[in-house]
Amino acid sequence: MAAWLLGLGIFLIHLLGALSALLALMSSRTSQGAVAWIVTLITFPYAAVPAYWMFGRPRFYGYVSARGERDSALRRVLVRYRPLIDPYLVDAREGNVRAMEHLAQMPLTTGNRVELLIDGKDTFASLFEGIDAAESYILIQFFIIRQDRLGLELKRRLEKKAEQGVRIYFLYDEVGSRRLGEGYLNDLRKAGAEVSAFNSSRGIRHRFQLNFRNHRKVMVVDGKFGWTGGFNVGIEYLGEDPRHGPWRDTHINLSGPSVLGLQEAFWEDWHWATGSVIALDWQPRVICEECHDVVIVPSGPADSQETASLLVQNAIHNAQHRFWVTSPYFVPDRGVQDALRLAALRGVDVRVMIPERPDHLLVYLSAFSFLPDMLKIGVKIYRYQPGFLHQKIMLIDEHSAAVGTVNLDNRSFRLNFEITAFIPDRYFAGEIREMLEHDFTNCREITLDEMQQRPLWRKLVSRAAYLFSPVQ
Repeated sequence: MAAWLLGLGIFLIHLLGALSALLALMSSRTSQGAVAWIVTLITFPYAAVPAYWMFGRPRFYGYVSARGERDSALRRVLVRYRPLIDPYLVDAREGNVRAMEHLAQMPLTTGNRVELLIDGKDTFASLFEGIDAAESYILIQFFIIRQDRLGLELKRRLEKKAEQGVRIYFLYDEVGSRRLGEGYLNDLRKAGAEVSAFNSSRGIRHRFQLNFRNHRKVMVVDGKFGWTGGFNVGIEYLGEDPRHGPWRDTHINLSGPSVLGLQEAFWEDWHWATGSVIALDWQPRVICEECHDVVIVPSGPADSQETASLLVQNAIHNAQHRFWVTSPYFVPDRGVQDALRLAALRGVDVRVMIPERPDHLLVYLSAFSFLPDMLKIGVKIYRYQPGFLHQKIMLIDEHSAAVGTVNLDNRSFRLNFEITAFIPDRYFAGEIREMLEHDFTNCREITLDEMQQRPLWRKLVSRAAYLFSPVQ
């Protein structure tokens, strides 16, 4: 009897492995991911089946997007507020932004003010000033929130505003902020704030959605002002962690109709996390003299398209003279790698800025496997020297720039919820160019000889790391 039950159990596990392999064949977003999962699910289903259902699911199921649903509580609000921004719509054909609009399912608007915030001191001064000025509500989400001096200062200011009657909606990623104590969260709740984890595995149907993260960094005050960019909350982002050294990062402060794009992204995330539809102010307000055009591009694993990867590829293909990009994690998919190579072949000045100091060893090693091919064709690779480079910036020619949360790796392209502000504006692009030119003076350029002279064992390790980097 025991042998029969054991045989039945083995048969069922292998059957489940075969069925999971079929699902991987039909739904994996890359051919590498499909092959890797199929082979492991069939040959060793005992470990591969639970791993696949925890880490291999290609889509974030159950997420309700107001922009994609015909009949939902979110959609009904969206239909009422979207016409309010009609006076600020811009013809997206000017500047090749139409594809960005389609990817974002949000419009390009004018009437925006964009303030560039360089490094931690200016960024957190701006964020805290925004919190202190709030009159009605604050929407705030970060991937990482530390319970250190900076995190406690954030909590103190939010508690003060909550006690004054300002509505606080505080959203955090339970993986990125896994060390955030219950005491911290309960203090916010006692002050009157609404607090929630993103809850990627909320509900029985979604219990195994463990590989998805909400990597967005968004703050919105009263629907009037918004912030996004690379910063999380912790003293390392002020450059006070000796392990990382000086921290190089970039954020932006927005006002105008584009703030409603940040607000909409948070609003959808909050609905997923809590099931509630919060009442917000959707009236756009223009308070700029020299205004910028902006389109907000949310992206994530619930999208029907691979929004983040297509966003980057579109920006590269539109570049005629210059494409500069910075990313702390540089393991782009094949589409982005090919777009970078093609741009270099067209004579575009293609520069990629990445950290000298590794933050994640697997990602750091993976990059060495494909950098030689890029260097041979004219892509220039720079490593930032003073400390850790964490900013996520794109500069396209003299006319457009993007600031957001997207890294050039598989996780940002396919597994994370991200957000990007794309700004087709010459003045702002000029600010970004000046900032990056200064950053390049603190970099060393990687040469092809350097890559080719590495010992064989390092080349093998790099190749293995690339093969074992997360794929879907």
